[in-house]
Amino acid sequence: MYLVGFMAAGKTTVARALARRLDWEAVDIDERVEQRERMTVAEIFAKHGESYFRAVERGVLFEQIGRPHLVVATGGGTFADAQNRAAIKQDGVSVWLDVPLDRLIARVPADGRRPLAADRAGFERLYHLRRVAYEQAHLRLDAGRAGVDALVEQLMDWLNA
Repeated sequence: MYLVGFMAAGKTTVARALARRLDWEAVDIDERVEQRERMTVAEIFAKHGESYFRAVERGVLFEQIGRPHLVVATGGGTFADAQNRAAIKQDGVSVWLDVPLDRLIARVPADGRRPLAADRAGFERLYHLRRVAYEQAHLRLDAGRAGVDALVEQLMDWLNA
């Protein structure tokens, strides 16, 4: 199962909680990229640029393809890439954690830790561009109001249906 959505949508938190509930492994793509590169995402962007980051991200994602009993928290831009999206949709279920823009703005500080959030106008444009990709996920959950436990329950109900 792959959790997709914009930065700060709660993908990592929900992935970990759901994986615990299912007794599966949780994988966070951004964390794996940081471990591999021995740098934060912000440092990778600053030193190598976004295209380098996206190439490493794709490599990490493709390492997860075909692995059973896995809940993957993708990066905010992972599912926006057509090749990544196709691989995810072929391999398993994609779940969009949909959070309204105003809530995301409140959650994401413009302090540089998230390189694509520093420019607020750009942040908003990116949000609207990526929604088109997220809408292609197999399942959409309204994650703007629901807490982690409620989202996990919705996913468990869906899996058991």
